[in-house]
Amino acid sequence: MAIARVHTVQPDILRGTVINIEADISRGLHSFSVVGLASKAVDESKDRVGSAIKHSGYTSPKAKNQKVVISLSPADLKKEGPLFDLPIAIAYLVASGEIEIDEVKRIFIGELSLDGTLRPVRGSLNATRAAKEAGYQEIIVPKENAEESALIEGISIYPANNLNEVIGHIKPGEDLDLKLNAQPLTKVDGHWHESTVNLEDIKGQESAKRGLIIAAAGRHNVMLVGPPGTGKTMLARALRALLPPLTRKESLEVTAIHSVANSDFSISTKPPFRSPHHTASHTSLVGGGAHPKPGEVTLAHHGVLFMDEFPEFDRRSLDALRQPLEERTVSISRVQSTAEFPADFILVAALNPYRGSEDGTTDLARAMHETYKNKVSGPILDRIDLWLEVPHVPYDTLTSLPSKVEETKNAREQILSARALQSNRFLKTDTNTNSGMSARDIEELISLKEEVKDLLKISSAKLNLSPRSYHRLVKVARTIADLDGSEEIETSHLLEALQYRVSL
Repeated sequence: MAIARVHTVQPDILRGTVINIEADISRGLHSFSVVGLASKAVDESKDRVGSAIKHSGYTSPKAKNQKVVISLSPADLKKEGPLFDLPIAIAYLVASGEIEIDEVKRIFIGELSLDGTLRPVRGSLNATRAAKEAGYQEIIVPKENAEESALIEGISIYPANNLNEVIGHIKPGEDLDLKLNAQPLTKVDGHWHESTVNLEDIKGQESAKRGLIIAAAGRHNVMLVGPPGTGKTMLARALRALLPPLTRKESLEVTAIHSVANSDFSISTKPPFRSPHHTASHTSLVGGGAHPKPGEVTLAHHGVLFMDEFPEFDRRSLDALRQPLEERTVSISRVQSTAEFPADFILVAALNPYRGSEDGTTDLARAMHETYKNKVSGPILDRIDLWLEVPHVPYDTLTSLPSKVEETKNAREQILSARALQSNRFLKTDTNTNSGMSARDIEELISLKEEVKDLLKISSAKLNLSPRSYHRLVKVARTIADLDGSEEIETSHLLEALQYRVSL
């Protein structure tokens, strides 16, 4: 008997690896083995495959005295997930001579139930992308994965309900009744995300709301500081309604990440919003494991990571945020493997500077240092662009202040105008917003008036700003200028930026 070969993909974050599946059948006592660094889920596929083949009208491998070897290569790559069921079944049926397949270059992915029905799998978008990049013409996927896979152009996606439909499609010949119908390209509509909390729902806190608009326009990190019950969580959730819809490229990246991670994120252009509890483990926050998996910082890619009760998180986890906040990626190194995951998010942190009652101090940074001096490090605080004070709102304000009906709508228009200016500014660079500027970008693209330079010099000396803080101050001032539609940074823009910066 000849060796049968088919192909599938092992998906990974934003990419995938084409896997060659070879089936060899020889005489001997019955055995069915899967080799090639297969996980438990892949090794168990032989039982699902055997039952699915039997209930699809073919002879089960267990009904014959034969030795079946399924090889997955490259052999040194960890194979995980039940998506190998369908290609293993096809490879076996071809090797046993029960079916023939045409010569189309295609990929198979799908989990088989015991009756031969195809079940959805994780990472179909990544698998489709990898198949296209490797030059394959077709990919056969479970019907539930078809819409996700069809986000990728340049490859034919065929959804199937069961094993028999797949066999009918791949048989040689031109019997159109047996051929599957290709899935049309999935279109993603760019709608604004409607949050449960909007700006007009928050009475007072005008300074904090202005800070959120700046953060959304330039994608700046935010620290919300204030006593309990003043609206810090509401402000964080209101930020969701201010973030512009993702571009198609960004939406593909976000969907690919959440597809592999098996989160509840659907195909959408709304930026993700992740809010881990302060008891979350270090691995769940930044990622990890023997074979590295993404954490919350990666699931928040192109969106918001909201960390309420910021100092209550594990100190090691907070310090691990240094790399993603600076480089927009997170590197996980383990003995067995290493991985680099995308982590370009807006950090929104919230804290109460006092563990006990308020003492009336106005120096929130010093109060926070004294309260949490062993919890939050200076380098993390230095990466915060906007410190927003959220004080108690007087009762009269809560009851008498009228709501601004179109406050969110007006803020969105400002943010879109500012983003358009930034897009034009960074046409020849790898960044899209002011927060992503490097020191070289600031030097080449941002011109400062002499009076602005003098004010920067005085402010840097008085506040003892580090070079990083200095650059972040310029970025925030540039965003404020963009919101005003100004071509240059004025002293008023820099003075407003200074209001959101604290000396550490």
